[in-house]
Amino acid sequence: MNVEPPVRRVYVAGMADGNPEPAASRGAAPGLKPGRAPWAVPGARPLVQFEAVVKRFGGVTAVDRVSLDIYEREFFALLGPSGCGKTTLLRMLAGFEIPTEGRILLDGQDLARVPPHKRPVNMMFQNYALFPHLTVEGNIAFGLRQDGMAKSAIAARVKEMLALVKLEGYGWRKPHQLSGGQRQRVALARALAKRPRVLLLDEPLSALDRKLREETRFELIDLQDNLGLTFVMVTHDQDEAMTLADRIGVMNAGSLAQVAPPAAVYEQPNSRWVADFVGDINLIEGIVASVGLGETVIGARAGGRLRVAQNVEAKPGATVWLALRPEKIQIDTQPPAAFDANCLAGQVADIGYLGDVSHYKVKLDNGLALKVSIANRVRLVERPIGWGDRVWLSFAPEACVVLTQ
Repeated sequence: MNVEPPVRRVYVAGMADGNPEPAASRGAAPGLKPGRAPWAVPGARPLVQFEAVVKRFGGVTAVDRVSLDIYEREFFALLGPSGCGKTTLLRMLAGFEIPTEGRILLDGQDLARVPPHKRPVNMMFQNYALFPHLTVEGNIAFGLRQDGMAKSAIAARVKEMLALVKLEGYGWRKPHQLSGGQRQRVALARALAKRPRVLLLDEPLSALDRKLREETRFELIDLQDNLGLTFVMVTHDQDEAMTLADRIGVMNAGSLAQVAPPAAVYEQPNSRWVADFVGDINLIEGIVASVGLGETVIGARAGGRLRVAQNVEAKPGATVWLALRPEKIQIDTQPPAAFDANCLAGQVADIGYLGDVSHYKVKLDNGLALKVSIANRVRLVERPIGWGDRVWLSFAPEACVVLTQ
C-alpha cells in the first residue's frame, strides 16, 4: 500500500493557545490548516499520561512499560498490527481493564480507583454496540438517563447531538432501519452526549465501505476541531491514522516504536520496522563509506554507491539501511542527464495499474528489486514503459533516510 503523507494541519511550537499565527506568516505551504503543537511547548501539561504501564493476561504481556503523554485538543492515533496492544491501552484508559503495573493519569488524577462510569471519558466501540430495541433517540439518551439527568435536559441534549451528526429526523428509527454510516453516527452521538473530556475511538470507521470511510474521516476532523475535545483513536488502517491524527503512536509487540506527527513517521521513521509498516518502502542494505558535510556515502552490499543528504551517527564500515519510498524514485527509459551515484539500471519485472497511480517492480542489474510508484497525471493513451523494458531509476540525496536499526 502506498501511503502519502496528508495535507492537514501545521503545528508551531510556542504558539499562544487560542491565538494561532496565520499559516501564511509562518511561510507554510498553501492549504495547510493552522493549529498548535502542545507537546512541543515548554512546560505544557499533558491531559492524559501513561506512566510505565504494563498489562499482562496470564503469561502474556499485552502492554509492555508504555509511557505516553497526550495533550488537550489533540487527535491522537494508536496505530499497529493486530495483537500489538493498542486496544488494551485504550481499554485501560476507559477503565475496562486494570493495569498490572504503572499509572494512568487524567488531568493529574490517578484513575486507578475511578470506576469506568465516573471517568470523564467515553468510548465509541468498533461494532457500535447500539441497543437494537431502542430508537436512535433512546440510544443517544441512554447514558444521560443513567446519570439521572432531567428529561427536559435530555431532550435538548439529544436534539443537539442529532444536529451535530446530521441525523435530524431519524430519532424515531431503530438501528436496523439505518445504514452502516448512520449507525456509526448514532454511536458517535451517544459517546459525545455526556460531553467527555476525552473521546476514545476503537476502529471507528472499519465497518464502513471505502468511499464512506474516506468521507467520514474529514467529518471527524471537523467535528473534533469544532468541539475542541481530545480524541484518542485505535486503528490498524494507516491511511486513517495519517489523515486524522495530529500525532501517531506506532505500536509493536506491546511497546511504542515511534511517536510523532504523521509526516515525521512517514518521512523520518526511526527504525526499519516502522519504515516497513507505514506505507511502502525500499530498504537497501549497505556499508557506511564516509560521513561528513551533511552527506553520507553508502556502499550498497549488492553493488554501487549511494549518496544521502544526512549525517548518520555511524562510523565508516557500519551496516546501515537506506529507506526509500517508491514515489520518491524517478523512472526513465534513458539514463538521466545528471548522472550521479544515485542512478541504478534494471529491467521492469512487473507493473500494477491502479488508475491514479502505477506501481513498477524493477529488477536491478545488481540483483536488487525496487518498487517505484508514478502518478498518472495524464490520460493513458499509450504506456511509455512496459514489461521487460530497460529502465534507469534515480533519486535525489534528500529523498531517502538512513536507518541504523
